[in-house]
Amino acid sequence: MSHVSARWLARALSARLEGLDLSPVAVEQATARSIHFVPAGRAAFHVAALEATGLSDGSAHGVVCVDAFAFAGNRGNAAHELGRILAPGARLVLTRALRHGAHPLWEEQARAAGLIVEHVDERPAEPAMWARLYQLWIDHADDLRRELGDHQAQNMLREAHTTLPALAGRRAVLLTLRRPAPRPAGHDAADTMTEPVRRPESDGPATSERTPQ
Repeated sequence: MSHVSARWLARALSARLEGLDLSPVAVEQATARSIHFVPAGRAAFHVAALEATGLSDGSAHGVVCVDAFAFAGNRGNAAHELGRILAPGARLVLTRALRHGAHPLWEEQARAAGLIVEHVDERPAEPAMWARLYQLWIDHADDLRRELGDHQAQNMLREAHTTLPALAGRRAVLLTLRRPAPRPAGHDAADTMTEPVRRPESDGPATSERTPQ
């Protein structure tokens, strides 16, 4: 995801952030700027691919992947890796794009990674937004080179020239996937929630609480 968005989320949620990027330049910049968002030591950025994050099993209480999944060398392996680092019950939120007329594979990829697709939210305005952004990159190529350097600017311009012609008719979605939490011992699919028990000494109405999953 965008490192700016990642730092904003870390600050808003008071969460520890582990950011990944293929670009050493992007990692260096994100590391230098993180102190403006979160206290020192609460954010770390690493050069890593989605297929090999280097993070421990079940170490993430949430994963957000924005506009990066399409660049994975093997998307099935990337889905499996992101599922591996999720803690039981934790969620992965990621954006996906689908070429016009193509069959979505996210259900199959999620199932193979041991994840459940909870929501598929359509984002109909996104392709047009990216078309405007890519055109701005192309129109301001010299500014990009001055600000980011030739290597990073060239990567962005290559992406813009490659992707811009393919955006027409593309479907964009936001997926929410969850790693199932283990069922408590002694419970099975036939278990049902019983009615709350009223204590004899209580004069108030019986209540029940259930923790959202």
